[in-house]
Amino acid sequence: MELNEYLQNYELKVTKLLIEKAGQYKLLEGNLLQSEDLTHTWDKIAPHYLADAIPQIAEYPSVAFAWAAYVGMACAAFWDEDWQFYSHIDNLYTYIRDKRGFDYMDEYICEDILKLTQQETETIENCLRTCARTATDLIRKEDLEPQSKTAFHAFARSTKAFFNIGVSIELKRRGYKYAKVDLN
Repeated sequence: MELNEYLQNYELKVTKLLIEKAGQYKLLEGNLLQSEDLTHTWDKIAPHYLADAIPQIAEYPSVAFAWAAYVGMACAAFWDEDWQFYSHIDNLYTYIRDKRGFDYMDEYICEDILKLTQQETETIENCLRTCARTATDLIRKEDLEPQSKTAFHAFARSTKAFFNIGVSIELKRRGYKYAKVDLN
């Protein structure tokens, strides 16, 4: 199987697992809520996020994954509140990270951007911890050579899936929902 095809299948697999886990916490309802604006945002910020996350993998793999979801949640909040303003910020990731640093990004996002209650924060934290363990287990089951090109790309695809999960969780929290439209 070609690397691109493998990675596409892997990303679908990890996304499906994350949607299921988020559903168990009642944070999603079986699908992703997305915006093309936010998809493009990930494409712009991913290299910067990965540069900060990769050194975390050895000691804090859950953080390396979960923080991408928190960034997705923050970006979704920005999109909903004032995308006209936030879309002009060169790098939303560094904009968020630089407020308190990488290590405290989750707290900054939950407290200052999303203004979550303690209960909401705990539910999301527990969900993302479970999701991060799921992703870590999946990568291990894939039996990828550590520090290989394929392992890097699998990690990158996983963080993209986490970003998308974060976007979906926040959009759902804000009342957005998936609705089929019949064009006939």
